[in-house]
Amino acid sequence: MKTRPLGTTGWNVGRIGLGCMGMSFAYTPGRRDDAESAQVIRRAVDLGVTLVDTADVYGPHTNEELVGKALTGLRDDVVLAGKCGLVVRDGDIVPDGRPEHIRAAADGSLARLGVDEIDLYQLHRVDPQVPVEETWGAMAELVRAGKVRRIGMSEATVAELDAAHAVHEVATVQSELSLWSQDQLEAVVPWCAAHGAAFIAYGPLGRAFLTGAVKPGHRLEDGDWRRGNPRFQDAAITANQHIAQGVADIAAAHRATPAQVALAWVLAQAPDIVPIPGTKRLAHLEENVRADGVELTADEITRLTALGRTAEGPRY
Repeated sequence: MKTRPLGTTGWNVGRIGLGCMGMSFAYTPGRRDDAESAQVIRRAVDLGVTLVDTADVYGPHTNEELVGKALTGLRDDVVLAGKCGLVVRDGDIVPDGRPEHIRAAADGSLARLGVDEIDLYQLHRVDPQVPVEETWGAMAELVRAGKVRRIGMSEATVAELDAAHAVHEVATVQSELSLWSQDQLEAVVPWCAAHGAAFIAYGPLGRAFLTGAVKPGHRLEDGDWRRGNPRFQDAAITANQHIAQGVADIAAAHRATPAQVALAWVLAQAPDIVPIPGTKRLAHLEENVRADGVELTADEITRLTALGRTAEGPRY
């Protein structure tokens, strides 16, 4: 796989990374298979995937344990990315940016991952109840303590990024970016370019919608969080089918799959973007990695961009 620099961290990573959330959390909970998920992680490294992303809230905690075990013997081959700052409280996922929580969360992540140091530790969400400078100061302390090498933010605004960056360098920003979720291109991606930060794109396949897998009448499993997502309600699924079809049409012209075209579009947006599609299936992993070889024309990129902007329904 071709590589690209992860901002100014000094790390070159495979152009396509791996998001591990769905292996333990949020999607199709009735079909969790840790053994196959571990195979996916190890096979991903074989294929040139070097950015592997997890978080303490996934499970909670079980995803970190899975990733840590799967990477046994492969630790030096990957950039291991974790996240903190979200907790499960009374059945809801809420932010917790208190410095004491950040410190405790990091120690927990290190133990569950079975490592002495995490390459990239990201603030999962900014806590509106805690000044971002305080939270980010605690994140910076982790760097000085040698517990993490670099720190990044997730779903942060430009104002929050500016405030944090004044305290300590923001190495990466992770937020949703796909054909039908393009808002990060307006301000945050340019901020990353201006500040030497990489942009890590989660949800690059539109939570599977852009692959063509979600058709009218499609029923998501009980426990799949998309059942409450506005874009996965029956009316929105039907209204947005033209987007999936447009992606499929361009894929056919390239003898590629819709997933590969959706990933190629994300890669084409800026040289400092690394998408992290998630999967727990080996076949989907192999498919996603082959997106590295799909080169869209300027006209196709323009058409896909315009098509994605017609999406109906908010992303949350």
